[in-house]
Amino acid sequence: MTDNSSRLPGFYKKSIAERADITAEWAGLNETEKRILTGSGLSVGQADHMSENVVGTFSLPLGIATNFQINGRDYLIPMSIEEPSVVAAISHAAKLIRAGGGFHAAAADPVMIGQIQLLDIPDMDATLNILRENEKELLECATCYDKMIVKLGGGPRGFEFRPFPDTPVGPMIIIHLLYDTRDAMGANAVNTAVEQLAPLIAKLTGGRTLLRILSNLADQRTVTARCVIPAEQLAIKGISGTEAAQHIAEANAFAVVDPYRAATHNKGIMNGIDAIVMATGNDWRAIEAGAHAYAARNGRYSSLTDWHVNEEGDLYGEITLPMAVGTVGGATKVHPSAKVVMKILGVESAQELAMVMACVGLAQNLAAIKALSSVGIQQGHMRLHARQIAVAAGADSSQVQRIANQLVADKQINVAHAQELLITHP
Repeated sequence: MTDNSSRLPGFYKKSIAERADITAEWAGLNETEKRILTGSGLSVGQADHMSENVVGTFSLPLGIATNFQINGRDYLIPMSIEEPSVVAAISHAAKLIRAGGGFHAAAADPVMIGQIQLLDIPDMDATLNILRENEKELLECATCYDKMIVKLGGGPRGFEFRPFPDTPVGPMIIIHLLYDTRDAMGANAVNTAVEQLAPLIAKLTGGRTLLRILSNLADQRTVTARCVIPAEQLAIKGISGTEAAQHIAEANAFAVVDPYRAATHNKGIMNGIDAIVMATGNDWRAIEAGAHAYAARNGRYSSLTDWHVNEEGDLYGEITLPMAVGTVGGATKVHPSAKVVMKILGVESAQELAMVMACVGLAQNLAAIKALSSVGIQQGHMRLHARQIAVAAGADSSQVQRIANQLVADKQINVAHAQELLITHP
């Protein structure tokens, strides 16, 4: 844990080497870890042990978002993402939120859901009674399969029995095993437990078990992040802070009522969350699936966030979503870069990591809807995107920024114009 401040003015103006030095000093990285940070991460040999038919590795930029203060502690946020403007926007949003006391976050216990599908049920009510009467035996059975998690304070917590009397293939009961996975994401532990439970359930009920698998709608394992931003912090040229706060609340209301807008709204949230999930070696696909399913939990797809103007006239923001991430196991402990990222974050539990990720999502959402409701999303985004256009046109490292600046000045941010500039102004 560090007492350093994440307020690093001018960080983006420094060279890559200078940024790496600052980050390494912040996190106490040794020289080997610093080399991993700056490019010598996953080797082809290591990759070959992680996946199949490996022919190489694929790299993405790793940026650092600054200004984050969560529950009174400062964090630097490593983010693996190729999309321009995300890291810059999140850092700016975190600065605004910091002015109101930073983020406040809380995470539920890391309880995952394992599902067992029970078919060929002769009597639905009788089968449900059998399951309830034998719940203690089922719980004892589920406890047997991962003594380490139980020793660490985790393990099975209980069951839910969900009847579906009318499905396309007839009646079925879905048994939910609620399983505390502690600092693991928990897929392997949960899947093992439900596979071991299935034969006992079939024996007790006389039914037939089919699928035994965890659910990525981890709605028992949610995280909430909140913030308050003083209205004056939101003022920009031509728009007062009070007006800006109201515009953000109105933009969020659009996503609350309209699923077409909510899809893009929540995609922006996941721009931030996915980037840190990937950087830490966690399963971004599981997080995406859980988040979007949770957004539709009330029968209609809606916003994951709430932004409104509070009684003091300031902007209040909140996000709640499932966050099934781990600090042990999987790529988090195998990928060299992920291990360095975890050291930079300095989180001490999966719950703390989940809280950090939720705050990143809230910051990204603020940045996006603040831009959308004022100058528009393209102004800042395209300015940063111009550098990618310059590279795509063939500019070398000494030409990229100059060509990008000219593209912005000419208001023609496209490859054809960049190629023309490279010819006329090499």
